[in-house]
Amino acid sequence: MDAYRAVVDKRDQRVYLPKPIPDEALRRILQAARMTGSSKNREPNRLIVVTEREGVRALAALSEWGRWLAHAAAVIVIAQVEPHEFDAGRCAQNMMIAAWADGIGSCPAHLPEAEVARLLGIPRDVHVNRVIGFGSVDPVRAAAPKSVARRRKPIEELVHRERW
Repeated sequence: MDAYRAVVDKRDQRVYLPKPIPDEALRRILQAARMTGSSKNREPNRLIVVTEREGVRALAALSEWGRWLAHAAAVIVIAQVEPHEFDAGRCAQNMMIAAWADGIGSCPAHLPEAEVARLLGIPRDVHVNRVIGFGSVDPVRAAAPKSVARRRKPIEELVHRERW
């Protein structure tokens, strides 16, 4: 899959098949995170990979909006030694696109950061920034429902040239 196709075809997935992510695919996801550029090359991102079922289910139980995580093969938490929202977002997107290119779905989850930190033993001076679930895409549920099938505003409505 080329980079452009990976970016424009990727869609968030919250339903996964009950199987683990192959070690090599997980390594590529983590390598994509590691190679993410960062402001002033400070590399603030640290990754907590949770694959044991008990830990995955405990994270899912932290929020009604994250219950779908219980079925993820892996949950990766981006924690930062220096808070930097843009760098965390870049890291998250790199991981999710790398996963998509390998046929692995993903989606960010909103969980209470303090509870995530407590559950995973993240030090107080480290900022929990993103939580992302990953898993093998169920082909039956891979396509978007017709009611939400990638409707986007026309590019002419979004892009301004030279000035607003």
